[in-house]
Parts: sequence; structure tokens; C-alpha cells
Amino acid sequence: MRLHRPLAGLALLFSFHLASADVVRVAIGTQDPTINCATGGLIIRELKLLEKYLPKDGKYKDVQWDIQWKSFTSGPPLTNEQVAGKLDIGSMAEFPGLLNIVAHRSAGKKSVFINVISGSVQGSGNGIVVPTDSPVQTFGELKGKRISVPFGSTAHGVLLRAVAKQGWDNERDVTLVSQAPDVGGSALKSNRIDAHANFVPFPDLFQYRGFARKIFDGSQDGNATFHGTLVDDDYAKKYPEVVLAYLRAVIEADRLAREDPEGISELIQKVTGIEAEVNYLFHGPLGLQTRDATWKPEFRAAANTALKTLRLLKKTDLEFDANEYIDDSYIRAAYRQAGLDYEARLKDYAKSPLKAKDASTGQDISDFRQLAQLWVAGEPKVRHYASPNNALAAAAAVEAAGGRTRVIYAHDRATGIKLFAHQAWFARDAKGVLSAFLLKTDAEAHARAKGGKVLDYAAARKAAAGN
Repeated sequence: MRLHRPLAGLALLFSFHLASADVVRVAIGTQDPTINCATGGLIIRELKLLEKYLPKDGKYKDVQWDIQWKSFTSGPPLTNEQVAGKLDIGSMAEFPGLLNIVAHRSAGKKSVFINVISGSVQGSGNGIVVPTDSPVQTFGELKGKRISVPFGSTAHGVLLRAVAKQGWDNERDVTLVSQAPDVGGSALKSNRIDAHANFVPFPDLFQYRGFARKIFDGSQDGNATFHGTLVDDDYAKKYPEVVLAYLRAVIEADRLAREDPEGISELIQKVTGIEAEVNYLFHGPLGLQTRDATWKPEFRAAANTALKTLRLLKKTDLEFDANEYIDDSYIRAAYRQAGLDYEARLKDYAKSPLKAKDASTGQDISDFRQLAQLWVAGEPKVRHYASPNNALAAAAAVEAAGGRTRVIYAHDRATGIKLFAHQAWFARDAKGVLSAFLLKTDAEAHARAKGGKVLDYAAARKAAAGN
């Protein structure tokens, strides 16, 4: 296996031939329920992509591979096992990732971020939801309320920054309680909390399942967010070829998700129980987050923002640059091995692309601000439409013919983030054109500017059908 010069130098230190009886462990911690980590874990495991790329010659000619996978619901417990030496590789968001780095430092060890899996330079993905029947429409209405969040998660950091942006004191003006996703979901259903903050995919999963409504998206925070992979630094230096194999598997998993987002969404549902319709919100074209393995400046900045939040929470008093714990040499080498241009991808901020025709008119879709999509039961592929009007009208036609609509997607006219249409607010202008929005206040502003009116989903469906 040919290695980039720095990696070849590392490998040279361990160029001895491993004995035929030697076993090399590859213990990987994943977060299956955190579905935007799928290309760094679930897909690789289920499709056995790591086995495809592990070295089979040279010093590894007769080695036995001990591949271990373990899934976690969040980053902190994964970190505990990694620090204890039970895991070699682990994936998590930037906030728990910095906790991982700090924990390793405290134990006299070092972990390094080697790649990004998925993220958003806008900050979308994390979110804050309220019970469906709550009168609350904006985060500013939560003063004095009880808000739960998984403490130590990236959503915790987003929530704290949202509180600070309002000028509130996070100990006096709101009551924050720690709740795992499943507990937070139950609390929302029974109205035992006023709001719940969480990471991918739970805010969108809860609203898809009908018992919550999103009133704050991470893009309103204005800070990039990402999930990435951390490797024990000593392990990476001892087995750089294994790290490269893992990253080649990440690259292939990303390609498969790009080529068949519906199929990958169904696979994730099969493993996790999280509905394919929710998975496609992220992994489909122009998804809520972008799969991206490169270290964009915004993701590097997000790591340092997470460190600042940790200091705010008094989780650490350490002062350092998070970039000291980002090593992009491995992902660059993996890109070269795969025949891909890392620098080009580093400069590319486009979401997973879509080239499609409007399913009702046959015309090319060129303006994705108004893109809407329809997934019909029994159809393997999602239909694409140039406007919410066309998608909602098509859904009505499907249902009138006895078919069933799985889900309709729309895009926020103001921010571009992908939405579930049934949870969106719509502004209908004087010409009858519908535009979707996450927030009712944004829909109201658009309606005022266009001389139109605000509609909920049911009213938008009627308007699109001409009723």
C-alpha cells in the first residue's frame, strides 16, 4: 500500500512483520441513532466496507482482524470507553468531541479528530421543539420555562448560546434539566416540559412522529456544527493503514448515500427503527445537513466554539487551540488513494446535489429555493417538484386515486433548510404562489411583503388543490 510521505514515515517506525498469530483490534464506537453519523458507522458496518479496505499484504499479510463495533446513544459514554482503552475509533459531534479530547488529556492520553462525517456551516441539525399544542412559536417565548436537553451534547451548547443571545441567565431565567432523547420525547408527549433541545435526528424525528413542533433550528445559532471521527493518537501512529482503510470506507459509504439516498434511508430504518422519511431529510439531496469529510474552516472554528462553551460550563479550565487536535493528513491520504481531489472538496460548500425535472411538468428544476419533494408509498424513488404548489397538488391527486403519501418535503424560503411540509408554515402571495417557512413569524413577514396570507399545512393543501 502506497502512503503519503508523512504517513509512510509513521508506518516505517512499525515496519516489522507482524507474526502470523498476531491479532489487530479495530474497535469502533458509533452512534447509530445519530443518523448523520451513518457514513462513519452504520453503513460501513452493515455493508462490510471496512473489510474491503483493510490491508491484506506486507506486514498485514497473515494478520487476523478483530473488528468490534459498539453503538452509543450519545458521545460521552463512547468517550468513557475510548479513554478506558476499549475503543480505538469513535464518532461524535464537536461539543462531546472536545470533551473527548479533554478527557484523554486528563488521562495522559491523546485523541485526534481525523475527519468530518457530516455537518452544516449554517448550524442546522440541532433543534429545539415544543409540544405540538404549545402556544409557543419562538425561542424568545421560553423565558421562565422548563427546558430539557442531554447535558454534554452539542445541543446543550446550542441551547446555552440561544439563552445567552436572549440576554438571559441560564440559571435564573430558564430551568434546564438533563434528559436523554427518549426521556425528552416522553416528557414532550405528557407536557411535563415546555421545550426540549436535542441533536440529530431527534427534533425532526419527534415532529415527524407528530408530538412536537420545532421552534428553533441550529441555523439560527449562527455557528457551524459537525460530527466527526476521533482516533486514539497512539493507535493511529501504530496502524496508519487501518485508519486509511476506515476513511476509504467512509468515502465509499458517502458515495452510496449520494447515489441511492432512498435505499440508504431504508437501511438506516431497518437498523435503528428511525423512519426512512426522517433519514432522507438528512441524507437526501439538499438535505438538512451535508455529508462532508473535509476540514472546512467553519468546522475548525466550531471545534474552538465548543471548547469555549466547555469553559463556560466549567467543564474544563484548559486553554488551547482545538486545531492542535485535528489531523487532516489521514483524510488527505485517503482522498489520494481514492483518486479524489481533497482541495476541490474543501472549497466546495454545495449540499448533496440534485439534478431533476419537475415530476408534474417535465421541466428542469433550476431554482431550488422552492424545491418540494413527494415520497409516495410503493414508489422506490422520491419525486421532485419545482414548487410546493406542484408537490401538494400531486399529493392530493395520489390520495384521490387511492394512493398514500409517505411524506412531503419543502425548503424554508428564508434559510434554505429542508422541512417536513406537514410541520411548516406557508405564505401564499397575491398570485397564489406558496412558500414554506419553519417559523410562523417568517411566514407572516413574507406574506406582508407580498400582499398575501399565512396558511397552515391543511390550508396550504386546499389552496394547492384549488379548493
